[in-house]
Amino acid sequence: MLENLTLKTASEGLRNKKFKPSDLAKDALERAKKSNGEINAYITIAEETALKAAAEADQRQEKGELRGILDGIPGALKDIINTKGVLSTSASKILSNFVPPYNATVAEKLLEAGLVLTGKTNTDEFACGGSTEYSAYGVTRNPWDKERVAGGSSGGSAAVVASQSALYAIGTDTGGSIRLPASFCGVSGLKVTYGRVSRSGVTAMASSLDTIGPFAKTVEDLALVLSTIAGADTKDSTTPKVAVPDYIAGLGGDLKGLKIGVPKEYFVEGLDPEVEKIVRAAMAEYEKLGAKLVPISLPYTKYAVAIYYIIMPAELSANLARYDGIRYGLKPEGEVNEILDQYYKTRDQGFGQEVKRRILTGTYVLSAGYFDAYYRKAMKVRTLIKEDFEKAFEEVDVIMTPVSPGVAFKVGEKSNDPLAMYLEDAFTIPASMAGIPGLSIPCGFKGGLPVGLQILAPQFAEELLLKVGHQYQLATDWHTKFPQL
Repeated sequence: MLENLTLKTASEGLRNKKFKPSDLAKDALERAKKSNGEINAYITIAEETALKAAAEADQRQEKGELRGILDGIPGALKDIINTKGVLSTSASKILSNFVPPYNATVAEKLLEAGLVLTGKTNTDEFACGGSTEYSAYGVTRNPWDKERVAGGSSGGSAAVVASQSALYAIGTDTGGSIRLPASFCGVSGLKVTYGRVSRSGVTAMASSLDTIGPFAKTVEDLALVLSTIAGADTKDSTTPKVAVPDYIAGLGGDLKGLKIGVPKEYFVEGLDPEVEKIVRAAMAEYEKLGAKLVPISLPYTKYAVAIYYIIMPAELSANLARYDGIRYGLKPEGEVNEILDQYYKTRDQGFGQEVKRRILTGTYVLSAGYFDAYYRKAMKVRTLIKEDFEKAFEEVDVIMTPVSPGVAFKVGEKSNDPLAMYLEDAFTIPASMAGIPGLSIPCGFKGGLPVGLQILAPQFAEELLLKVGHQYQLATDWHTKFPQL
């Protein structure tokens, strides 16, 4: 059933009473249970929760009182998003028994809209990773090739959409964690402007970089989800009072006269030649739609990865200081003699190797004598990267680049080489540094593996971003292709 539906067509079918929410839920859960043994996209399959929500939506459907376009639709949430009464582990042993007493704002908005929660999706522990290999609950594998990664850290959310056990999923993007998995799994994924969606109730990684966004089969479906989750929140002071436009209405119209910036810094040595060819072919398709390609330069791009791996670990180490095994979470094994012993044992037993590596890095750059040399200097360079984009958007409307230097790599290929893993985000990190929105859409295949096109726009220009992506999907069919599981 779900393989023939998008979020939009499923909603239309519910309104026309072609099927019931419980039919969608049962199909989604069956697919989740069948595929999870192979790809491990879910940490928790919330069968009881989903069936209860679907039964309530059935009653609303019968009375003609469906709440909105998302009512009765199966969706999934990344496991760093708190859900009341449903296990929320952040893919870490330290939170292996944590059942939140409240919902994150994004979860609350979706539940009020009628979300049928199929489950909590796998992620790198505390979102620390680019491949979903650093989860305490096993690797998420790519539905297109189970020997390869799904991308990270929101790999589980991308994989459930690609394997069609949910019609949409929510992930987070700090340095590329929505765009990279969307590219690797061949689905559409949106990183929003910093502050466009509330982070309240979402486990913090790097507080000045974290964003919340959707995965779906189509850009149109992304617009439907964003319409529900976007907006200011009194619980999150980083969400400004910027009006939420009608993202669906904004999808229409042609692209004649659109200026597309093509930055030379993203087409360099290290980019797979075939991936470059596919991305440039996608840009050529935009020229057919009436857009104009404009060469541009973003000179501070070359510093983005280096400063990201100063700023992000610093903020992560501060955010993870709260996990002490006292108020909630893991209780350490063995005898504890004093309070510091409690901390040491809890964190040693509860955190994985990649999280420990980042905590140590972050603590070092924040320590006395090094703060000015590293963190403060990195923040200054971050401002220069932001100014790069501001200058570029004075000349062009959007910017297009590859999402990643290559396609999905094999499981284990880079997990023992942190530097090689970090470089996978080289094309996604700059937009995160600038706080601007980015869209990843499928634009072709290399050796049977999906390739993604990244589209970037100015802050709070998601409406333009979605229109540009939607018009490409009207003209092509890459987004209609899914793996056979």
